[in-house]
Amino acid sequence: MGRHVSREHLVAGLASALRAGALTADAVALEARKAAEADEVADPVPAKPDRTNVTSLTERRLAQLPPDTRPPPSVAAYDQLLRARQSADRPAIQKEMP
Repeated sequence: MGRHVSREHLVAGLASALRAGALTADAVALEARKAAEADEVADPVPAKPDRTNVTSLTERRLAQLPPDTRPPPSVAAYDQLLRARQSADRPAIQKEMP
């Protein structure tokens, strides 16, 4: 443990484990890591950027475009294709029926 944790943290881990009555190497290691993490938290850490104001690139681009005033597209031409197909299929179906 002394190879991976500083002496001060190891001593703090031993003292904490003894106070808790835990006399195993795992307890000492856990308490030593807690002491090391406590020292790291005491150091000033740069704040994470605020991500609540993030907008999508698509929304940003659409906000800059003028409104679309075109009428919605029509599918009436496709309906004509359906009617032409149905009339072509009917004679074939009628011939198959007894």
